[in-house]
Formats: sequence, C-alpha cells, structure tokens
Amino acid sequence: MRLEQVHSLQLYFLKEPMEGFVIPIHRSLTQPILLGGAPREFAILNGTVTLALLVGLQTIIGLPVGILLHIVGRTLAKGDPQFLDTFKRHIHFRPYYEV
Repeated sequence: MRLEQVHSLQLYFLKEPMEGFVIPIHRSLTQPILLGGAPREFAILNGTVTLALLVGLQTIIGLPVGILLHIVGRTLAKGDPQFLDTFKRHIHFRPYYEV
C-alpha cells in the first residue's frame, strides 16, 4: 500500500490521527537540491566543463555550450529531478540478458 492510501484509509476510519503516528517532516528533507533548476551534481559538472572550455580554448564558444547544457539539464529536471541518478543506474544494465 502506498503512503497516500494508508493516510486516506486512516482518515476514513479515524476522525483524528492516532497519537504518535503523525510526524511532521520539513519540506527541505524531501525536495532534491537544485542549482538554477538543474540537479546540483549536474550544475557543478556543467560549470566545470564550461569553465574548462572557456579557459582552455580561450574563446567564448564555451559559454553558449554551457548555457545550452544547463537549459537541457533544467528541462530534464522538470520531469524528473533525479534524472542523473536514474541515468547512472541505467548505464549499468545491459540491453539484453541471455537466458
């Protein structure tokens, strides 16, 4: 049973929550950490690559690439804030398992 189902059943059978079974959880403990709308790890990696392109190539071409990558990361994070963790886990699975 999902937590929402348990909560709705509890509200259906009980008029008030049982003592000791309701714990307030701060919102910051359940939300992912985002920097500029992109996941923290992705934003730091993107910033590092962008600065490496700017300093290493000594051209402005790294800036549009960094901005474009950040927009892509932000768009992906709107759908799933943990897309980077999901992708890292996906890499380890083979496309076909022999029986």
